[in-house]
Amino acid sequence: MKDNLRQEGKFTYLEQGEGTPIVILHGLMGGLSNFDGVTEYFPKHGYKVVIPELPLYSMSLLKTSVQTFAKYLKEFIDFKGYDKVILLGNSLGGHIALLATKLYPEMVEALVITGSSGLYENSMGESYPRRGDYEFIKKKAQDVFYDPEVATKEVVDDVYETVSDRNKLVKTLAIAKSAIRHNMAKDLPKMKTPTCIIWGKDDNVTPPEVAEDFQRLLPDADLYWVDKCGHAAMMEHPVRFNELLHDWLQKRNFK
Repeated sequence: MKDNLRQEGKFTYLEQGEGTPIVILHGLMGGLSNFDGVTEYFPKHGYKVVIPELPLYSMSLLKTSVQTFAKYLKEFIDFKGYDKVILLGNSLGGHIALLATKLYPEMVEALVITGSSGLYENSMGESYPRRGDYEFIKKKAQDVFYDPEVATKEVVDDVYETVSDRNKLVKTLAIAKSAIRHNMAKDLPKMKTPTCIIWGKDDNVTPPEVAEDFQRLLPDADLYWVDKCGHAAMMEHPVRFNELLHDWLQKRNFK
């Protein structure tokens, strides 16, 4: 995956396929590889998949906020010269996608959120002080999924490396606080962008009632459930996730 990354100006990103761009926003603890299933599937079905690497740890602390990342996304889309995009975000990435859609509705043709923050989340934040404890971090990573086996050694190592790095830990907590402060309940009813909500029935980070609230508050949203699934449906059930998303895109004529 890393081999396919391009670097242009200040942007590092993955781009595959041709067609309507699906721009993917990863979460706080999730790398680009979380979307391998989406990256493999959609370019074969007439879509371009683009995953920018978000500068989660390189912004100054004062600028480390959901709003700054939404602006960074706008700069990236302008830089690439896309007319309209489909935004897909998981967890914090969903929150950034929601905020970008609110701020720049003209650039977002459709919005897809899965396990998104923005209304409510059980933060991992309060338990970070035990940052040297690998087994504890492993348990935390496993809790994100319905099936703990999805938290491979590579996934756990990534999280462990992030919380063991003082700079990354401080930024992670700052971003988490910014996300909690930036509740979007009042904004959602004004956001008319067609939205596809795909949610794990067993998500304990952003529980199922959060998905129901998103559907209730957004004027044009469809909600789909994935059984036996935690916080990252596109990782735990990539085939089901791709089917649901592709069907929705076709039904809504986002070819």
